Order: sequence, then structure tokens, then C-alpha cells
Amino acid sequence: MDITLAIDAMGGDHGPHVTIPAALKALSEDDQLNIVLVGLSDAIESELKGRKATTGPRLRIHHASEVVTMDESPQLALKNKKDSSMRVAINLVKSGEASACVSAGNTGALMATARFVLKTLPGIDRPAIAGIFPSQKGKTYILDLGANADCTPEQLLQFAVMGSMLVSCVEHKVNPTIGLLNIGSEDIKGNEVVKQTSELLRNSHLNFYGNVEGNDIFKSTTDVVVCDGFVGNVTLKASEGLAQMMGRFLSQEFKRNWLTKLMGIVAMPVLKAFKKRMDPRLYNGASFLGLRGIVVKSHGGADVVAFLNAIHTAVEESRSGVLKRITDQLEIEHIQSQAVTANANSTDNE
Repeated sequence: MDITLAIDAMGGDHGPHVTIPAALKALSEDDQLNIVLVGLSDAIESELKGRKATTGPRLRIHHASEVVTMDESPQLALKNKKDSSMRVAINLVKSGEASACVSAGNTGALMATARFVLKTLPGIDRPAIAGIFPSQKGKTYILDLGANADCTPEQLLQFAVMGSMLVSCVEHKVNPTIGLLNIGSEDIKGNEVVKQTSELLRNSHLNFYGNVEGNDIFKSTTDVVVCDGFVGNVTLKASEGLAQMMGRFLSQEFKRNWLTKLMGIVAMPVLKAFKKRMDPRLYNGASFLGLRGIVVKSHGGADVVAFLNAIHTAVEESRSGVLKRITDQLEIEHIQSQAVTANANSTDNE
């Protein structure tokens, strides 16, 4: 299936030096992929020339005269930079010229622009950011990772639907399990929002496992973990900090003296395998779910390997029809919700 991606070539800490080689690598791996590089044409052409690459039927340049910086206000970027590489790339998705957009740019500006241009899917109040965490048996998807600090139970149910359909399409799992992040697994624990969300999930058609705790994310207890954006972002940053600390501690211990250095040499194959398994680049590419188009956010500091994985995420979502799956499942849940409400009203009137 041929698909076209719009890549914000200017986004991130490294811009074209990372986005373009990753795009070229993706094209070499997939002969049914087409890419539009969006950004300052001179900078893009210079990078392509330096890599002895040229445009053609599968690779073209779409000029955008402005760039959103990593520290720029999302509101100002949306208002003042209507020809930014980020916005033009999203416009290509809206017009149907591209199946998805991939950007390593300013997260807030990307979300604000994507929501303004693409709008949300029917039945979705707010889009959510879904990311991937490494776990004992592979991966755990978690959302929201920061787009929505405060959420209603209905919105958390919507997140669960979107996460379930994403995993079903991308990981090819028939009925992914859903966990609701809480301070304990017992039904009596948590605030009122979490308790009400748990009730909604139990009455849904989703494969709801129940409440899960933070350690369940890494134990592969469920395929998807749902939470509000405040909790999700804290979880993400805490996990990143822990991983960095563990790496530094290991390095320090193996460099402590000549004996530990020798042990480090002996253990090198194991350490390399461990590092590869935990490599955050392999999990790069957060999905903005709930929009009328596919937008994938790469980490701003991504290198070529990491940005390539974000491209792979966009390709897989485009080919799997995740947007239609989300819309269809939301309709099912809406019908179910109406039936539950009608039944409750009937019971009250008896």
C-alpha cells in the first residue's frame, strides 16, 4: 500500500541533519513509501546534496518559509507562523496530500497547530498523547502523556478506546488489555474521577483489566495504561530520569578500580545487550490520538535512529487504518452508554 508522509524537516534540536538522513533511510527500506520534506528549501537541498541524494517521484520538497523554535509559545506559533514547516506539514495531511505528519518540533506548538488544523474525531473531546514504555514482555502503551492535565471520566474512557485501537492496529493484537492507573488495584482506592472511570470501563466493550499501579507499566500487566496528562507526564519524566541514573551508576561502578574495570570488560556483551534492550530510541514516536489525521511527535533531541522509528510509527498507523477503528469503536461505546443510561432510568421509574 503506497502512502505519503509529510516530514517537518526543520523540527527538533538538529533539524535537517537528522530528519533528512532518517527519511532517506526510510525510503530505502520501504519501496511503497513516499516522503514530502517540508521546510526551508535551501537548507533541505543543501543537506540532500551533502548526502548525494536527489528529489524524485518518491521524494519531494515543499517549501515553508518559517520555523517554530523549541522554546516558542504555542499560542504565538499558531497565530504568527502560518507558514511554518510544522503547520505546512499538517496542512498536507488535512488536504489529503499526505497520510501522516512526523515532527520533532515544539510539542505544545505541534499539538495546538494539529488540533486547530485537523480538529478532533467525532466523539473525542480532546486529543491525547500516546507513548511506548519498555516492559518485561515487550511494550506498554500509555496515554495521556501531557496534553490534558485534568480529565473527566468520559475523556479517560475516550483515551482507553483510542489506546486500545492503536495497539490493536499497530501491534496486531485482537483484544488489547486496558489498565487504569491508580494508587492501588482495589476498587475502593483512587479519587472520584478514577472510580467513575473504572465504572465506565467495566461497562464498555473494551478488555478492561482493572486498576493498575505504576510498577505494572513495566511488568507488562496490560497492553495499555490510561491516565490523565498530569500523571502521565510525571510518570514519563520520572522513568527517563531513573533510566539515566541507572546508566550513570553502572558506568561509575565499573570504573571504580582496576578490578571493576576488568569485570566491566568481561561483562561487556551483557551490558551491550542490556543497553540495546533499554535504548529509548527504539521507543521514539508519540502518537497524537483523537485528531482527524495522523500526527507523530518525535523527541526533540532524537538522532537518526530515533527519528526513523517515529517514521515507522507513522507508516504503521497510516497503513492500519487506526482512525477508522477509533471512530467505529467510539460509536459502539456511545450506543452502549445510551443503553446503560436507558436501563438505569427504567429501573428508577419502576
